[in-house]
Amino acid sequence: MDITYRKASHKDIDALIKLRLDYLAEDRGELSKDETEAVVNQLMYYFPKHLNSDFIAFLAEKDGQVVSTVYMAVAEKPANPAFITGKTATILNVFTYPEYRRKGIATKLLTMMINKAKAMNISYLELSATESGRLLYEKLGFVRKQSSKYTEMRLELL
Repeated sequence: MDITYRKASHKDIDALIKLRLDYLAEDRGELSKDETEAVVNQLMYYFPKHLNSDFIAFLAEKDGQVVSTVYMAVAEKPANPAFITGKTATILNVFTYPEYRRKGIATKLLTMMINKAKAMNISYLELSATESGRLLYEKLGFVRKQSSKYTEMRLELL
């Protein structure tokens, strides 16, 4: 299978949006028209502003069509011993179209992203794994978060 792997550029924004929507539809079910419009509007603002600074995307293409993606959102905050460089990142949107799954494409993209994160001096990567993706992540060295004295919490604002 002739697959090309590369870092996304600004000319890929339409493809990044499409793959984000396709990922969300598979993960959450079809989005409503209003949800789709809101997501597209935010991504049309977000990607041009953040791509290749604090947001990195890698793509896999076959015959000029994007068939798989991996996104990474970088956060910089005051350092502590758990993230001594002050930089952490979240892996998002690990998505491959069904007909291209189980061919090592996501493994290659994730390996590229891990190497990029190391080059960016990121202290750690985190992600939320589906059960179907968990073994892939473990194979690449990801481990389940250990319990800490802190309780993870969030406040829904919208």
